[in-house]
Amino acid sequence: MKRSKYERPAWLSHPRSGERLTTSAMIASLAGPDQRTKPAPFGHALAKLAEERPEIVGLTADLGKYTDLHIFQKAHPDRYYQMGMAEQLLFGAAAGMAREGFLPFATTYAVFAARRAYDFIAMAIAEEMLDVKIACALPGLTTGYGPSHQATEDLAIFRGLPNMTIIDPCDALDIEQAVPAMAAHKGPVYMRLLRGQVPLLLDEYDYRFEIGKAKVLRGGSDVLIISSGIMTMRALEAAKALEVDRIDVSVLHVPTIKPLDEATILAEVGKGGRHVIVAENHTRIGGLGEAVATALLRHGVTPASFRQAALPDEFLDAGALPTLHDRYGLSTERLSGQIRAAI
Repeated sequence: MKRSKYERPAWLSHPRSGERLTTSAMIASLAGPDQRTKPAPFGHALAKLAEERPEIVGLTADLGKYTDLHIFQKAHPDRYYQMGMAEQLLFGAAAGMAREGFLPFATTYAVFAARRAYDFIAMAIAEEMLDVKIACALPGLTTGYGPSHQATEDLAIFRGLPNMTIIDPCDALDIEQAVPAMAAHKGPVYMRLLRGQVPLLLDEYDYRFEIGKAKVLRGGSDVLIISSGIMTMRALEAAKALEVDRIDVSVLHVPTIKPLDEATILAEVGKGGRHVIVAENHTRIGGLGEAVATALLRHGVTPASFRQAALPDEFLDAGALPTLHDRYGLSTERLSGQIRAAI
């Protein structure tokens, strides 16, 4: 039977309740209904830092509003550059500004930086070790608009690029603290950016962001989840949910993918007896999971078991984010299921 134009397709239904979702669910906030959030943490942090650092400039490829750089534009309109839909021009201009002593923060979507402008970033910025800071929205599966907008392989692409530091923040606090750290760091930095109403949770864990440092957020004797980005939020949610099953879960947050804090990872895995799950909002190819596995193999550290909670090696469907996160294993329920299976 032909579907009415007013009927929601199946991929716009909630995976658990069957509730009909609007198309806005394709770009919905990652926060739960009762979760605390902060608006535009990147934009506000950069605007504040720029008050003390006159060399900071902001550039974007027609995506100021959608990378929260419009906050910076409002505060510092004479230091904001709209480069149009031209990422190669964006990063070429950022490189030129860095050579002239400016500190450019360039924003776009992660797919456009990783796929469309990679050679410009490699040759104009990374090879020259320039102080260009790249902040890119819609990393991994944080949009339902299909493969054209889902940067599921950006970590694999940029991990192979010499001189590039890579940050995958978990929440608003992570982003707020990462911005000044990026500015203070010598050389290019790529940060996966959460925008809009961003969840806030790390302030409950006495957390402080440092480039190149992983942080134990909670201890646990049965399972160790090593996670980055939004999957640290999911890991903490899963750990709490599994308390009723008397499964004790430790969470190690790894906000810096490169350089990887191998010392902390090896120390935590080396405590022995725990099942290890690496959770990431990225394809299982070339991201945090493979980086951790390589480090463990290189140093001869063997956990009780090792699993990856990651996106499959395929182009993903379009649809509502709750549906897609459940389908591809990024939801709290699916991660909890992997932990139970490991036990």
